[in-house]
Amino acid sequence: MSVIPTRRLGKSSLELTQVGFGTWGISGGRWRFGWGEQDPQDAVDAILKAVELGINWIDTAPVYGDGISEEHVGAALQKIPADLKPLIATKCGRVFGSDGTVSAVLKRESIIQECEKSLKRLGVDVIDLYQIHWPDPEQDIEEGWRAVNDLKRAGKVREIGVSNFNVTQMKRILPEGEIASLQPPYSLMARQIEQEILPFCSEQQIGIVGYSPLAKGLLTGKMTPEYVARIPQDDHRSRDPKFHEPQLSRHLKFIKGLTTLAENYQKTLAELAIAWTLRRPEVTAAIVGARNPSQVQANIGGALWRLEEELIEKIETLQTQWQSEIAEVT
Repeated sequence: MSVIPTRRLGKSSLELTQVGFGTWGISGGRWRFGWGEQDPQDAVDAILKAVELGINWIDTAPVYGDGISEEHVGAALQKIPADLKPLIATKCGRVFGSDGTVSAVLKRESIIQECEKSLKRLGVDVIDLYQIHWPDPEQDIEEGWRAVNDLKRAGKVREIGVSNFNVTQMKRILPEGEIASLQPPYSLMARQIEQEILPFCSEQQIGIVGYSPLAKGLLTGKMTPEYVARIPQDDHRSRDPKFHEPQLSRHLKFIKGLTTLAENYQKTLAELAIAWTLRRPEVTAAIVGARNPSQVQANIGGALWRLEEELIEKIETLQTQWQSEIAEVT
């Protein structure tokens, strides 16, 4: 088992390893934002490998395949001894309809029902971190936040947080109760949170759990034009502009430069990308997905690497050039 550094999640009671296991990718391909067909045994084995390697928390959501990812997590938890069970973070606010469409719902009754279904799928009595997935519908975020606070008071969840909220939205709900964490996108290719969100969360002692540190796989080192051409139609990335021209070639040029920097330190691109997100003290941890056990090991090294200032400056130079080129085509 690796000794992965931990950080406390804001003012909460949770201590998280600096990489967590993300389950979006194991949700299968039978929904709009799926990642293609998933072998259920590979999914369970990947979770077990993550725990074996020292990762102490798993992030999931009921919307990931209409409960499929939560079911995979629940199946894995049954195989893990009680003293090694990881912390579980899941979400609410996205509801599948009978026709397969997903609706945004933050009404109290719906959130209470979502929580009960998540508890059942996961096979746990208490969810360690329960998050509002999106601030949508925005007019209902206060009602939704009051509902998750009630779940905390009822002992159904230990800590509560939000995902994809901006500063204005977080300020609106703070009077209703403390926010343990914010889950925003954060990567070498998505730095928007650095301007307002990171300073605000630092001031309020709200933990940051960044998702997509590998930019949906672009920063894994596997991406080539040939790889992208083979992405199946039931993988949502086949419809993502970042994986098509005119953006793709600009991204691959940036990735090539980053890969060279990583190799100078005998590291992988994925390790560089994860370590870069964790260079900020405001960031508690990064969520890194894997679809089979072989992919898990590659994600651990990023939490063990502290980037030198000289390397960070070289990365900044590459980022500036990449941003200029992307601005020309977007």
